[in-house]
Amino acid sequence: MIKIWKNGMPYRLEAIDAGTNALDSVDFEPYMQAYPAGSKGAVIVLPGGGYVNRAQHEGTTFGEWFQSIGITAFVLQYRVAPNAHPAEISDAMRAVKYVRHHAEEYGIDRDKIAIMGFSAGGHLAGSASVHYDKKMYEPTDEIDNESAKPNLSILCYPVIDMGEYRHDGSRQNLLSSRPTEEMKEFMSLHKQVTDDTPETFIWHTTTDETVSVTNSLLYAQALSNHNVDYEMHIYPVGGHGLGLAATEPYVAKWTNDLVAWLTLKDWK
Repeated sequence: MIKIWKNGMPYRLEAIDAGTNALDSVDFEPYMQAYPAGSKGAVIVLPGGGYVNRAQHEGTTFGEWFQSIGITAFVLQYRVAPNAHPAEISDAMRAVKYVRHHAEEYGIDRDKIAIMGFSAGGHLAGSASVHYDKKMYEPTDEIDNESAKPNLSILCYPVIDMGEYRHDGSRQNLLSSRPTEEMKEFMSLHKQVTDDTPETFIWHTTTDETVSVTNSLLYAQALSNHNVDYEMHIYPVGGHGLGLAATEPYVAKWTNDLVAWLTLKDWK
């Protein structure tokens, strides 16, 4: 287990903030589990869960899967509610910096660090991909001198919009029940894409009744508008939170496409 904050974690909860039924207590500290595989590049995995849970089938399962196919992975257990923005994005940015700082120890290229997220974890991965150059917290040590920019992004049925096409629970857990218009705009990721946003792999299903496929379409359109390369797969069957999609054989081929894409990008 890798504790990502070594010299003081920003935005630490006070006891009065956490509440008795909170998933994350005041004692919870974000951590990563490493799955080394001797690859050139690595993938940091952010499980989904509406910013209130962290789904194992989108976290640990993928750490083991990446390792089994020869790609080094790190699964990040980031903060969720009652924590709120910017605690989560701080954890994601710190994870990228940590892996980059320790790249040589893991035998990976410091310029081949991808970030991958599912659902709300996809929103967090996307947030790190568009806001990597923003100052979300005060530096704590030499690791924070590293760049927080992922080299690639992988977004799986992601939450993207905080407006019309939002996922209510994710927005409330991240930004509160009454977010300002400025914060909704800032965290609607398709509105924050630039020419320097990392190349991205996206997949979703048209039949997702939890997070509308429009979220992925908005992000892809924004990437296209800024001439950022991307690959996108939209499937006509399957619900939300599929992970490896073992129950949907037609959708399960997304993993083959991802491996082919990562191989094309020289990650293996």
